[in-house]
Amino acid sequence: MLITIDNVLTKEQVRQFRERLDAAPWSDGAATAGTLARSVKRNQQIDDASELCVALGNQILRALSQMPRFISAALPRTIYPPKFNRYSGGGTYGAHVDSALMFLPGAQQQKQQMRTDLSATLFLAEPDEYEGGVLEVEGPFGVQEVKLDAGDMVLYPSSSLHRVTPVTSGARVASFFWIESLVPDEGERTLLFDLDQSVQQLTPSMPPDDPRLVQLTGVYHNLLRRWART
Repeated sequence: MLITIDNVLTKEQVRQFRERLDAAPWSDGAATAGTLARSVKRNQQIDDASELCVALGNQILRALSQMPRFISAALPRTIYPPKFNRYSGGGTYGAHVDSALMFLPGAQQQKQQMRTDLSATLFLAEPDEYEGGVLEVEGPFGVQEVKLDAGDMVLYPSSSLHRVTPVTSGARVASFFWIESLVPDEGERTLLFDLDQSVQQLTPSMPPDDPRLVQLTGVYHNLLRRWART
């Protein structure tokens, strides 16, 4: 399931993010890649531990906590703190699958790991600012291409093979992170999302005590109760 979420950040917030990111020091992104991914990763990243990365990442997390569509789609249990990357001058990231388990920052000594169920990319550059830089995600129905407006975000399974095509002009700036869901099975999570969206669409046109709406809501929560891992 690939889901887009519009307006995670407003255009003014994007402008403020870019003002700070464009003035920040960037380093080789290959330094944070795994052994195999390192050979196909050509981009730049902001130091994860920097004050800037932490502050902007927290702002993204606060915005997402107020977005029902994100909560419904991800059912987040744990979110890896957002990172920031930049592709320019032919920068690309070849086909790869994200690591299944990751240590949370600062948690290596305690061995606090999270499972990556969903990957997220929040675009911070408008599509006309750069050529190329398309996120390609392989799924059961073929390859889906994603290149969104600045401030919009895409969620896709971390288990999927995906890549970023070469940026031939301009710069592609984005935030990226991972989510461990309360419902790890993608099929179950998709069913819950579809059911929840149907309930949300019906709610404005029906009394809150309508037995049909109450029953649908009950089915949703009983399925969530059955499938969630807390």
